[in-house]
Amino acid sequence: MKKIDLTSGNELSVISLLSLPLIGSSLLQFLYNFIDMIFVGGLGPDAIAAVGSASFFINMGYAVQAMIVVGGGIKIAHSVGRKNDAESASYIGSSLLLNLFIGIITVFGLLLFGNRLLDLLNLNNDAVQIDAYKYLAVSAFMLFFSYFNTFFIRMFSSFGNNKQSFYISAFGLILNIILDPIFIYTFKWGVIGAAIATLISHILMFILFIYLARSILFKKNIFQIRFQQFKEIIGLGIPMSIQRILFTVINIILAIMIASYGTDAVAAQKIGLQIESITFIVMGSLNGAVGSFIGQNFGAKKYKRILKGYRVSLLLGISYALITSIIFIFFSEELAGIFTRDPETIAITSAYLTIIGLSQIFMAIEIICMGAYTGIGMPKIPSTISVIFTLMRIPLAILLIPSLGLAGIWWSIAISSFVKGIVSVLIFNTIYRRKYQHAI
Repeated sequence: MKKIDLTSGNELSVISLLSLPLIGSSLLQFLYNFIDMIFVGGLGPDAIAAVGSASFFINMGYAVQAMIVVGGGIKIAHSVGRKNDAESASYIGSSLLLNLFIGIITVFGLLLFGNRLLDLLNLNNDAVQIDAYKYLAVSAFMLFFSYFNTFFIRMFSSFGNNKQSFYISAFGLILNIILDPIFIYTFKWGVIGAAIATLISHILMFILFIYLARSILFKKNIFQIRFQQFKEIIGLGIPMSIQRILFTVINIILAIMIASYGTDAVAAQKIGLQIESITFIVMGSLNGAVGSFIGQNFGAKKYKRILKGYRVSLLLGISYALITSIIFIFFSEELAGIFTRDPETIAITSAYLTIIGLSQIFMAIEIICMGAYTGIGMPKIPSTISVIFTLMRIPLAILLIPSLGLAGIWWSIAISSFVKGIVSVLIFNTIYRRKYQHAI
């Protein structure tokens, strides 16, 4: 597999070129989710609510697996920066073994306890809960393969090679888009058809990743039990994993509050989150790019170059987030109308987008800073920031609901994003000046 040196060249050009394949993959993912939501939305608000409810626990699975993606990604990027091929290969093997273990637990956990987990949401709709469990059961097997695909994407990024993972992601997503209407409507499988389409796509993506990474994966002794490396990967990754788990738990608690306003409110949040992913896809790509860029340069001890790359990434992220903020605020009803014709759902979604639109720049700052912290091997800091201030959402929502109603929940999300963005950038700048300014 081809490796690309990220420790030389113009910072803007390198980060932009590194980001583009990731953005392309994310845009395709957004396109799939966008079309998938339209297909599912055609089944009615109950179907949207079912998929949205199951998605909380699918996201929980990804949150746990983030431990491997983040921890393994950091160690691989640093090894590549030091040009130590044997070390990077061994960390890949250790990461994949941990991935296998988590994947098996996920499958059995969701199959055995999926209904009990959905009970926590108090859906008060038997049809929605039945469909949600069916979707979740199929998605359990999808997650097993998706965990590996997610890690492979991060691994390729650590090597500075995002083009190949983009091509595989494009193949999987296009296949998913083709299969969705066939399974949902032609075969009349409903929401479970959407889940099966995603499962098939991820299995084929997994096979392609294995083929492209065969030069590393089939090396002798790569899959040895290395407890010290397991400990290092988990130690670096677990703060981010805890952060994402907590984020999902908080979203579940907020979802319970939202569910008290009816199925339309649940569907509106799902649609709103889908539209908001327009920002997430680019910010997540910049997060991955800056993490890999800084990771290699940190391994090579090029501290001045790290600072330049960080500033370039912030500029790119803030510029994009400003555009999405304007779109969310001034075209919220039009965006909501793409997914549903229900007037009540459109009104609730519009309110969500207008309020959340005000926080997009701060959310972008937080995500890019998170990539920077990860690159220098300090993931505990952004995790702590996220844990503390994401927890703010629950008391804020409780405080604001009496006067603002459902909008109080949307404001609790926006306010926490304001604070997280500001605190993230202030702390990173302070730490970098104190620890690495002398080396610039």
